[in-house]
Amino acid sequence: VFFSSGVLVGRWWNPTAKMVDGFIGKWELEHTDNFDNYLVKLGVGMALRNLAKLASPTTTISKDGDFITLATDSKMKSTKIRFKLGEEFDETTADNRNTKTTMRMDKGKMIQTQRWDGKETTLDRELKDEKLILTCTMGDVVCTRIYRRSKC
Repeated sequence: VFFSSGVLVGRWWNPTAKMVDGFIGKWELEHTDNFDNYLVKLGVGMALRNLAKLASPTTTISKDGDFITLATDSKMKSTKIRFKLGEEFDETTADNRNTKTTMRMDKGKMIQTQRWDGKETTLDRELKDEKLILTCTMGDVVCTRIYRRSKC
């Protein structure tokens, strides 16, 4: 018998599966810092950057067995990814990059790594003071987006 904060999955104990539970729900964007510079670093053109800055996305995170779904909706565009932690998958991002993406849990953070054309960015999600903090990093550019849990 194992004693941990994990959950039993099949015949194996999976402590990271339980860590995901706090992220489950609907999240609304509240504040953004350095988003435009991050988009420039990604290579996003000015017209799309201007639209992206006007969008006020809602992110919904859900879990079904071993699969996690992360859906982002805005007036500009909606995206949805479905994945298993630690397994690489193909992702088409909101700015139309085709990436090889991996999601994992580390020290309470949900870490998303996107790779394409020899480039890499990470999107770290963590829970702090009842907020979901999304930290987007590419090279020396760091963007922070703060979400509040939706009451709907």
